[in-house]
This record gives sequence, C-alpha cells and structure tokens, in this order.
Amino acid sequence: TCGLGNMRPAMMNGGGNKGETPMKIKVQIMIEHEGEDKPIMEEICCLCRGDLLPETVGLTLNEGKELLAKLQEKMVTHQANKFVEQQRYCPNCGQIRHNKGKHDIIYRSVFGKLHISSPRLYTCPCQEQQKLSFSPLAERLPERTAPELRYLQTKWASLMSYGLTVDLLEEVLPLQTSITSVIRHIHETAKKLDMELGNEQAVFIEGCERDWEALPDPDEPLAVGIDGGYVHAREGENRKAGWFEVIVGKSIPENGETKRFASVNNYDQKPRRRVFEMLKNQGLQMNQNIIFLSDGGDTVRDLQLYLSPQAEHLLDWFHITMRITAMRQMAKGLPTDTKTLPDVAAELERIKWYLWHGNVFRALQEIEDLMFDFDCYEGKSSSMKKLGKAIGEFFHYISVNRDFIPNYSERHRYGEKISTAFVESTVNEVISKRMVKKQQMRWTKQGAHLLLQVRIQTLNEELKDTFCQWYPEMEPETEDFLKAA
Repeated sequence: TCGLGNMRPAMMNGGGNKGETPMKIKVQIMIEHEGEDKPIMEEICCLCRGDLLPETVGLTLNEGKELLAKLQEKMVTHQANKFVEQQRYCPNCGQIRHNKGKHDIIYRSVFGKLHISSPRLYTCPCQEQQKLSFSPLAERLPERTAPELRYLQTKWASLMSYGLTVDLLEEVLPLQTSITSVIRHIHETAKKLDMELGNEQAVFIEGCERDWEALPDPDEPLAVGIDGGYVHAREGENRKAGWFEVIVGKSIPENGETKRFASVNNYDQKPRRRVFEMLKNQGLQMNQNIIFLSDGGDTVRDLQLYLSPQAEHLLDWFHITMRITAMRQMAKGLPTDTKTLPDVAAELERIKWYLWHGNVFRALQEIEDLMFDFDCYEGKSSSMKKLGKAIGEFFHYISVNRDFIPNYSERHRYGEKISTAFVESTVNEVISKRMVKKQQMRWTKQGAHLLLQVRIQTLNEELKDTFCQWYPEMEPETEDFLKAA
C-alpha cells in the first residue's frame, strides 16, 4: 500500500516554466491473518521527490535495495512470530508449552541478513520426549540460508569467478556475502547432486533382446562426442603441480536440447553413471542407436563402453586430420637435400585418403613404409627425428583404434556425423572459459570436480529445476500475488 503526501497542483513560474512541489511517498505494508478482523499496518519507508529528473524517475537502486531489505525484515518477523505462536501448543494434548529462554538466529536471505528472535520451549510432559526443550525456528530453518540465495550464488559462481559473483550479488541485492560463503554453498550443492546420483556400474545395458524388441519405436539416433581438456593443478600449498585432465562430452539428439557432462579423470567415482544419466534424461531406450565419437584415448574409449546394446563407437575424423596436419607442417622444415626420402607431404595425403575411405590396412602399410624410410636414412637432423617420432606415434594411434575407423566418406555422403568438432566448443564452454582462459586460479581435483558438476547443471539449464525439486515451495504455481484489497 502506497500513501502519497499532500500534493498541490503545479504552479506556473513567471518565466513560463513549471515548478513542482516536493512529493512524499510513504510505503506501508498491511498484514492480514485469517480469523482476525483487524489487519496490521506498518510503515516501511518514506521517499521524497522534487523536480522530475532522469536520475530521480522511480526508485533508485539503493532505494530499491533498502525498501526490499526493510520489507523482508518486517515480513519475516511476522512469519516467525506466527509460526512460534502455533508451536506453543502441544499437538497431542493442546496444553501450552512454556518458554525456557530465547536467542537470535541469523538467517541469510536474498534481501539481507536477518536476526530472528527464536524462543526455546519446554517439551510437553504428556508424552515421553528425548529432549527437555526445543527451538521451533531452529528446527524449521536448519540451513540458515534461503534456498534462493544458495541458487543465485551457485549459478553465478559456476559462470564467473567467485570474486565477481560476490561483487555482482552485493551490487544488485541488499546483502553482504563472501567468497568463502559462495565456495561453501557451491560445494554443498555439488555434493548433494553426487549423493543423488546412482551407483557406478560396469554394465548399464538392461534387459535382453526380446525385451528390447517389445519397446516402442525409438527416437532418432543420439550423437555423443567425448573429448578431454586440461586444468592447472594445485596440491596443498604447491601451486606448480602441473595439470590434470577433465573429460567432457555433449549429446546431440536429432530433436531436442543438447546435454553436457564433465568428469575429472582419476578422481570422479561415477564417470560412466554420469554419461548414462545424461543419455537417460534425453529419453534413451535400449533399442535406440547411439553414435559415440572420441579422440581414441584410453580414458574416453573405456568411458563409453557397455552403455547401450545399439552403440556404435567411432574414432573422430577431426583428431585424425589434426595429427596429419601437424606432421605436414613438420615436413616443411625438413632439409632440402633429403633426396632419398619420398615426398612426405604426398605420402601423408595418400594415407589420409585411405583413412577417409576406411581402408585401415593400406593406411597402416603406407605409414609403416614411411617409418622404414626414416629409420634407414643416415645423418638425421633434429627435425627429421621429430617427424619420425610423430609418424611412429601415429602408426600406434591408428593401430589401437583400427576397429573404430569407419568409411568416413560414405558416412559423410549420407549426412552422418564423423567428427567431434562440436565437442571442441564444449571443452571451451565447460572448462576453458571458467577455469583456464584469463583465470589465474589453480585447482584441486576435488574443487574442480564440484564446480564442474554445478556448471554442467547451469549450462544444461537444469539447476533451477533441481533446486525446485529440493525445495518445492521455491517456485510456487503461477498466481496473482498482488491481490486487490
């Protein structure tokens, strides 16, 4: 309810300009309890305005923050008093429960820190109790932080640095927080998410072929790309602990939203469960085709096994071409007098052609011949040794992944996915933007793992839904809150 002070019509000055009298705006709240005839009226604040200027139109940010903080304080005080009054009577016998004492509890909300008077009541002797007294408010508000504040801290800390998150929240809301508080809440949220995740399994394939045939017709195939990125490591006080690997992936359905996952290699205890739950959230059925594309590394190759009976595992063409391109660049630095060596660029192009058409046998023959030419050459320079080593590593890379190399040309002709180039952007989106680029922080594996789980929820647009599941009243059904008096 807004009450305006006495206002007079604007007067005209001698010069023809309008003059305006000062205006007072009083903001009040009216609280009505069911069963009580007389409402409670309390004034929140009084605002003054003079001439209309761009900087005085409506509420300023500071006025809005102060208004919300005072409104929150009044509202919570009445809520708490009403709740305590209801708890004074024993639910079994109806006798009043007397005060033992009282203390203040601190409750942090989106609109400021609140000191709430919390009486302590004696338990009723009508039934045997484990405690002689209890605090109704302390039991009802065990976390001492509003779910919405936890949500805002968690969301923004997953998108930007902890320091910027604190600056943003303090700039736009009437509250004070700290980096320590933000980190604690993001860790608590991530641990809660991990606890709700199912147990890790070696095999996630469910049922038998007869059961799969009885399932409804599946959706279009899912394409899942998996790749790895690296994060600056820290171990205790050692801030030069090198790097550790983070595996990220993206699932792209023909119709629907893409989903992501992230897992810190050699730390996460449920990496395969995360991938399976991501696919399950996209409606995965055991009779649905899935195409897994990866760089062929051991960690990512093992992660995708035994998730679906209809899975197809492919070596990503993007990483093959990256290796060939790197070797072609090395070949440009070879000495010009190496006449006994074949044309390395032409040989690499031939190898690429064989791999493009899925002829792994001929590709390995060509690579092996090239390795033999380099081994037989005498007086090798450092550039030749480097290229020879790269060719040997490429031979091993193709050999161990030969079962995952399809006919890329044919798949490309039919419009099927052959590359995880779309996952490269996911590595940048999930890891680099928050944890590597322009970030001077070094991370423990635990800290990185917990932040990544919340960041994935934010990027997948699932974090708000998760909080609403934990706190159902956080997002009430749409209704007209501002009812007419």
